Amino acid sequence: MYALPSLTLARGPADVRQTRGMPELVVEIHVPLTRDPSIPEGEYAFPWIDEITERLSELEEDGIAATYDDGEEFGENYVFFITDADEAALLAAAGGIATMPGVPMGVFAMVTDSDAEEFGLGRRVDIT
Repeated sequence: MYALPSLTLARGPADVRQTRGMPELVVEIHVPLTRDPSIPEGEYAFPWIDEITERLSELEEDGIAATYDDGEEFGENYVFFITDADEAALLAAAGGIATMPGVPMGVFAMVTDSDAEEFGLGRRVDIT
């Protein structure tokens, strides 16, 4: 009798992805939580979070990369997660995000996989 491959829910999109014991390549995009000085006090200090989230949706719609999980604050950074492409394509997408208008300098990526036990593990790639 053959065992069926396990099915796991992706951490981000509400779809089921088949895994065969191989972790997925994930690139974490770490963006410094730096307040834009041109934004008046009392207004939302990090509009680039919403802009990046929108861009990630566009990348997914275009079949370039998929969002692996919702972005979240981690230390002094806001972290976004992308997958479903090879490393070069994911890093190119991260580079495009890092150079969007309004995104703070100091963005870096962590090349990791879905088996990582916490954020920030893997190989660091400085982007801006």
